[in-house]
Amino acid sequence: MDEPKTSRSEYISRINKTLDYIDSNIENLMTLGELASVANFSKYHFNRIFHSIVGETPFQFIQRVKIEKAAMLLLTNRKMTVSGIATKCGFSDLSVFSRNFKSCFGVSPTSYRANKPQNSNLSQTVSKGSQAEAKAVPYFCPELQTIKWRTNMKLNKSVEVKELPKMTLAYIRHIGPYKGDDKLFEGLWNSLFAWAGPRGLIGGKGFRSLVIYHDDPGVTIEDKLRMSVCITVPPETKVDGEIGKMELEAAKYVIARFEVNAQQFQEAWDWLYGEWFPASGYQPDEKPCFEMYPEEPRDGKLVVDICVPVKPI
Repeated sequence: MDEPKTSRSEYISRINKTLDYIDSNIENLMTLGELASVANFSKYHFNRIFHSIVGETPFQFIQRVKIEKAAMLLLTNRKMTVSGIATKCGFSDLSVFSRNFKSCFGVSPTSYRANKPQNSNLSQTVSKGSQAEAKAVPYFCPELQTIKWRTNMKLNKSVEVKELPKMTLAYIRHIGPYKGDDKLFEGLWNSLFAWAGPRGLIGGKGFRSLVIYHDDPGVTIEDKLRMSVCITVPPETKVDGEIGKMELEAAKYVIARFEVNAQQFQEAWDWLYGEWFPASGYQPDEKPCFEMYPEEPRDGKLVVDICVPVKPI
């Protein structure tokens, strides 16, 4: 007879699976029993288990994620009506949506859209001095048959828009503050590679390491921010404990490569949202953005590809 899995890592694994399920079905009505079944916990105990690990009840978490998704859409998709955004985020009643939104942000959805800058992350903008020096000029690359952008932003090495293939990812997730916390990232990466190494999952053709940011830090409070450190794995890979597995669907991304030190990541993100997007003819799409790391760090410098899903304006 198998011994019951009662370790904290097993609990976290089940809750992470539930969070992934919620993200994939955020437009739909989800019941407590449905979520408990996904987590393979008793419906009677699930609410308390979820709250103890996430810090919110399932209902509170779902409502917050829906409202935050709506806030992002209000800023990034100005052609969509408020009622259309409410429906897309799973609210069938506009008055209920407006009331919940105001409870969260203190203003109505219409006022929020009117009083926030278009690229809020999006809340970030670069200084006027650097704006004058860091323009992005599109050009056609005949070798790759695609459009790239020439820039003179000092940290930027290249910018292109292209389709990325579907990826199966093994991940460790963190909920809470992470900005500038090098020790946090080091610990997460060490744990993930300690799991992957003995299984022969590190390196090889097509191997990628990335960090997915599930929430917009300009909208979600620090304590609720979700971040996953990930590596690509074969689809048949088995995971357990604190290691989760998810699919990142194929999509079109802007991929901006930068060479930065630990203090320059924000400047790179700010430039992409504050300079490149307004001049590009694209807007962010409704999927998570992430960072990929194509090279090993050298002399305190890190090459990073910032990847943001895009669609035409």
